[in-house]
Amino acid sequence: MATSTAASGTAAGGTPGAPRPMRADARRNHERLLAEARAAFAEHGTDASLEDIARRAGVGIGTLYRHFPNRHALMNAVFQDALHTLLERSRDLVGAEQPCTALVEWLRAIVTHAGEYRGLARALMSASHDATSALSQCSTPMRTAGERLLVRAQEAGAVRADVSIGDLMQLTNAIALAAEQSPDDPELADRLLTLTLRGLQP
Repeated sequence: MATSTAASGTAAGGTPGAPRPMRADARRNHERLLAEARAAFAEHGTDASLEDIARRAGVGIGTLYRHFPNRHALMNAVFQDALHTLLERSRDLVGAEQPCTALVEWLRAIVTHAGEYRGLARALMSASHDATSALSQCSTPMRTAGERLLVRAQEAGAVRADVSIGDLMQLTNAIALAAEQSPDDPELADRLLTLTLRGLQP
């Protein structure tokens, strides 16, 4: 009997120390919460009510917090697909013949992504100073990807050597935030990005 219990425990738990897989009902709740959060953030911005998200997903607020302990954790989960796309794009661009053009293209993609959700740029700027924030799981790999592109542009002599990826990411988020505050000027982000990059040139 003891042998049977141990075997079933191993099967259920898998590799010792590995995360226990979600039950089917928990997985459905997780997926519904993500879908409703994505829709709510797109419609109302990242300050959308978590209570409303839980209600629309058909669960209580306690269930939401069991899956996502705070707003940044939920945002991090919602933006994983976009993060994956941006990281893939950076890998495609790292071998481009014109490193500065590649860097600009990638920064423009970040501005575009941040503009899809009102409040995202502000949240990312805040998380960049807080390693404990769940959103650092987005900002940290983004910084690493951006640094590769920046170093190539610097090595090509197109960007000043004293420019850091931290400053560049903050500038990019600030541009996205400025564009968010000026929805009637769709060209603003491009203009500000162009002005910024002129200032980065040697």
